[in-house]
Formats: sequence, structure tokens, C-alpha cells
Amino acid sequence: MSTAEPRDRTESIWRSEDGAVPNLLALLYVLIGHSGGLWLIMQPSIWSVLPGVLLTAHSMVIAAYLVHECAHNTIFKRNADNRLLGEMLLWLVGSAYADYEDIRHKHFRHHVDKADVVVFDYRKKLVRYPAMTRLIQALEWAWIPAVDIMMHSLVLILPFTLESRLHRRHRVVLVLVSRLAFFVLLASISWQVLLFYPIAYMLFMHVMRFMDAHQHTFEVFETLEQERGVEAKRFDHAFEHRNTFSNLFSTDYPWLNLLVLNFGYHNAHHERPTVPWYRLPAFHAELYGNDDSQMLPFRNLLGSYHRYRVCRALNADEPDEPVMQDKGKTFIGVDGVSFLTAH
Repeated sequence: MSTAEPRDRTESIWRSEDGAVPNLLALLYVLIGHSGGLWLIMQPSIWSVLPGVLLTAHSMVIAAYLVHECAHNTIFKRNADNRLLGEMLLWLVGSAYADYEDIRHKHFRHHVDKADVVVFDYRKKLVRYPAMTRLIQALEWAWIPAVDIMMHSLVLILPFTLESRLHRRHRVVLVLVSRLAFFVLLASISWQVLLFYPIAYMLFMHVMRFMDAHQHTFEVFETLEQERGVEAKRFDHAFEHRNTFSNLFSTDYPWLNLLVLNFGYHNAHHERPTVPWYRLPAFHAELYGNDDSQMLPFRNLLGSYHRYRVCRALNADEPDEPVMQDKGKTFIGVDGVSFLTAH
């Protein structure tokens, strides 16, 4: 017989008292936006398809950043509830092939080690295959997020090729079958979903990568499946702060930053990762006021994201690169560091 005490039914399920309304609104947006977006892209009118692609993509963006919140246990009081929601949202954004705890572990190592911690650095392997490198660069030139597609694809492949991931094979097969069945059902209603959903998904990838590419100048450590070593312990709080950058959409119109659940307040997030997304603007103001010394303007980053989209595929930033000298205008950034992949 279990000796665990039952939870008080009057006790709030939310981590913070003020979390119910913003989190429920975000979750409702994901649910209604995703289903509505899929319905729109299956309509015959182009005037329905275009907003449908945007809505489908953006609902996945919000879902992904809610996964990030779940990983930090900022939504629900019970960690098990955060995990359950995180698993469901991972399925919706097409990233459930990786286990939620694997994703959470990788992200926590990013915070603790103050580095981009991976199983292997794809750049070192990619340069051994010139033809594959040229193909990826050509696709990136055409604005197809080839690096991210490759990284997400590896989540399906590694459990069948990497000894340490063999135990994830059943999960990959189960998720793959469920996702295929879902899209077969949608395609039986309208074939258009097979064309426009991939476009929405690539748009989703671009938004996620744009936010990730310029938020850090951290080293890449191939130590994800090892204990934290001395290589990470040399980085202190000062290093973390000066190699972390906030990339807000707007300081004049803060509501625009809600388009990515305030993920652009990245220095504030790294200062205290347990602050929920809806409190980050106030926490940022409390910490930095009008100090914009770690703030990279959206216009500059948009230009560099376009300008360096080909060379970024093989770029890895050096720590303490002077990216603030020109406010990010020549900041190449990095690809392949999404928290949605666990390798």
C-alpha cells in the first residue's frame, strides 16, 4: 500500500500563484492555433493557406518555448506534471523522438557547464564529406534549414547506430508510427497538408534557430554523455554573462517579444532560470534597467542571419568574441544548438 499522502484538492497545480492565466492562455493558443492552422492549410483558397502556414508555424514556436518552461519546472508545481505536458508538446512540435528527460538533461548541462554540450560536434564530421557539405550549404543558401533538418533527423537515426542510444529505438518507432498515422489521416482529407505543413515546419525551424544563433558565444563540448568535467568548471558567472546576449524583437513595444514567449530576455533567463516567461521583462528591467551592453538589436541580427546563412553551417563561435563592438552586425552565430534535439 502506498504511503504517499494524497494531494490537497484545494492546492493550486501552478508553480506560481500568478501562473494560471498566462500559462493557460499560451496553452489555449497552442491548441486552437495548431488545429486552426492545420485546418486552414487544408482549405482550397490561397487566402486560407497563407495564414494557415503562419499560424501552424507560430503555434509550434509557442509550444516549443513551453517545453523549455516545462524543462525548468516553471509551469506546474509537480515535476511530473511538467514532464507530462512537456512530452505532449514535444509530440506536437515533432521532437518527441527524443526523450523529454534527455532534452531536459542537455539543457541543464548548457546552463551548468556554460557551454553548448553535445554528444558530438557535427561540424567535425561534416567536413569529412565535401559533397554533403556542399549540398547543405546550397540548401542553406536557398533558405532551407538543412542543418536543423539534419539534426532533427539524427534523433531518429542515432538509436539504431549509437550504442548508448539503443534503448530509445522503441520510442522512435512508436512516435514515428503515431506521427505518420496522424498525417495519413490529414492527407486523406486534403493532400495540401503534405505540401504546406513542411513549409510551416521549416518556418518554425527558422524562428527557433534565429533566436538560438546569436544568444551565446559558448564553447562546444562533446561531453553530453559523460560526467561534468574540469573543462566546464573553469567558466564563472562573469564569463556566462559576457558570453550571453539578449535579442529582443523590440524594446519600444515589449508585447512583440511575446511572439517567442520572451525568450529574447536571455541574460535575465541565465541569471535566474526559474523565473517564468511572463515575469522575464520585469526581471530584466530590475537587473539591467537601461543598460543595453548585452543587447543585440533585432535589425542587426536579422541582417547577419541572412548574410551569414551559408558560412554559419560550419561556424563555431569562439568565447569572448567582440560581437558587441558593432552590436552584432558581423556576428555569424552558430547552428545546430536547439534544445529540442538531445544529441
